[in-house]
Amino acid sequence: MRRLGTTRRRGRTSQLVAAGVACGAALAALTVPAAEARPLAHGTTGGASSGQPGPGAEAGSRAAENSRTQNANPAASPRSREAAPVAGGSRTAGVHWAAKDPGTPGVRFRGLAPVGRRTAWLAGTEGTVLRTTDGGASWRNVSPPGASGLQFRDVTAFDARRAVVLAIGEGEASRVYRTDDGGTTWTESFRNTDPRAFYDCLSFFDRRHGLALGDPVDGRFRILSTADGGRSWRVLPADGMPPALDGEAGFAASGQCLVTAGPKDVWLATGGGARARVLHSADRGLTWTAADTPVPAGDPAKGVFALAFRDRTHGIAVGGDYRPGQPSPQAAAVTADGGRTWRPATTPPPAYRSGAAWLPHSRTAALAVGPTGTDLTTDGGRSWRTIDPGSYDTVACTPDLSCWAAGEQGRVARLER
Repeated sequence: MRRLGTTRRRGRTSQLVAAGVACGAALAALTVPAAEARPLAHGTTGGASSGQPGPGAEAGSRAAENSRTQNANPAASPRSREAAPVAGGSRTAGVHWAAKDPGTPGVRFRGLAPVGRRTAWLAGTEGTVLRTTDGGASWRNVSPPGASGLQFRDVTAFDARRAVVLAIGEGEASRVYRTDDGGTTWTESFRNTDPRAFYDCLSFFDRRHGLALGDPVDGRFRILSTADGGRSWRVLPADGMPPALDGEAGFAASGQCLVTAGPKDVWLATGGGARARVLHSADRGLTWTAADTPVPAGDPAKGVFALAFRDRTHGIAVGGDYRPGQPSPQAAAVTADGGRTWRPATTPPPAYRSGAAWLPHSRTAALAVGPTGTDLTTDGGRSWRTIDPGSYDTVACTPDLSCWAAGEQGRVARLER
């Protein structure tokens, strides 16, 4: 029996190594110099963006929801938006977003938490939470009971069994749930009772310490804190938070308006005000400093929608104007000093982007996603090029060389070759 167990472990290790090598090759192919690159083979990831989200779907902040216009996207038909297969001769040939269809076409997934190549969690509309443990071949609906009326916009997963999800909205619509048994049972660990408050996203420093971001109340952003893995929460004092700008809020578009790096550093992204800002705390949310970004603002639909930091110094910000058909110049910015200053991308993404993620173990490569495509940078965020036209709202990568994306119409995909 001992010998059999060793054989199984060796077989499992070989499978993991092979999967890591395959995904690593896909990620390496993505970082080919732009002059040699062609668009990704799009695979079977579904149609293009409808450009017409339902109530509360596009930007989670109260200001953005109140101002939203339901303009139809004048884009071409879904088939015309599909990328043609990549021809031979390119090192990117065969690299694509491979669909991992969860069978929920009516759900929009803005919450995404991959644990690795095989395990990932999704959180979306209609109170939906899904989990896969076989790389997306099958999905289990693990939604909290009685949550069908909630809008889940963010999820943090610690492993295949433990996860925390956030529902957004005014008053009691903002809630937090935690599971310790893979979603078989859930505990509601927070329910907002302040009708003025609206929570947008959450992020964890480790398995115990985490924060959740709420739109300004009494002129300052509201921060929730947990020290027990999301089992209980408390509102932090607002003394260390700088005043919010008129109309300023966060966007619950991808679960990335609040991000962490290391044991104490956290950043939050804003929009809706006269300037799009990034606020930084080096003490787990007790005190904050604010910095302006070059991302356009001045309208409830404009600002920074997502942040990604590869360490406590180097970060990227993406956003723009989420309204279909509206231009989004300077939709990306970079920092090399922990968010104290931000510089515009020299070649930004061509349109609004709602999610961003650094490629695993890379110091220069990152992805950005939005309703009109996926973009890649290989120089730390200074320049971007579109590599896929499909619609995704959020993207995330894991240390085992796995990248996932999710969005409208139940779209979920993993980067493969």
